[in-house]
Amino acid sequence: MSPRISPFRAAAAAVALCGLLAGCAGTNAAGSGPDGGDNRFISGGGNVTQYKPADRKSVHDVGGERLDGKAFKLAELKGKVVVVNFWASWCAPCRGEAPSLEQVYTENKAKGAEFLGVNFKDSKASAQAFERKFKVTFPSLFDADGQVTLAFREVPPSAIPSTLVLDRQGRVAVRIIGPTTYSKLNPLVGKVLAEK
Repeated sequence: MSPRISPFRAAAAAVALCGLLAGCAGTNAAGSGPDGGDNRFISGGGNVTQYKPADRKSVHDVGGERLDGKAFKLAELKGKVVVVNFWASWCAPCRGEAPSLEQVYTENKAKGAEFLGVNFKDSKASAQAFERKFKVTFPSLFDADGQVTLAFREVPPSAIPSTLVLDRQGRVAVRIIGPTTYSKLNPLVGKVLAEK
């Protein structure tokens, strides 16, 4: 006799599969975030992948509305090293890494690095409260429906939180799946900044 799968478990499995196929989230924890958001996230140390210049994939057509309501296109940062962090206010590891991200941003902005957050499946009010609480000064795109995240499908972030470091040509040089720290991220940003 085969075991029956409850409708709830079947639905949860379908949501998990859709999230992974879209490259939107990891699978280390499950639940339901505010506003019906997907709150699967990775805790613990981030998994780092560095790509050689010949193996890097470009990111195209990324844009949307920032949390402050202004329109934004990633192309505006052409020629800069760009750190893209995927986060949500309901994600505990995102809260843990926020001070480190802000510190790396502050120390590297004058050297030509820019930071961009992608606030994933969240409410705008909760995301703005998160930025105030953690004194985040770099902008974030509001990605309530996951469409901005899909623009990174060539090298999908795959989890919340995740961080990508784009080189000056807009190609993914580094991918960190899971939370990052100052001591992990800062040298990676410095390495990409040093490239000619």
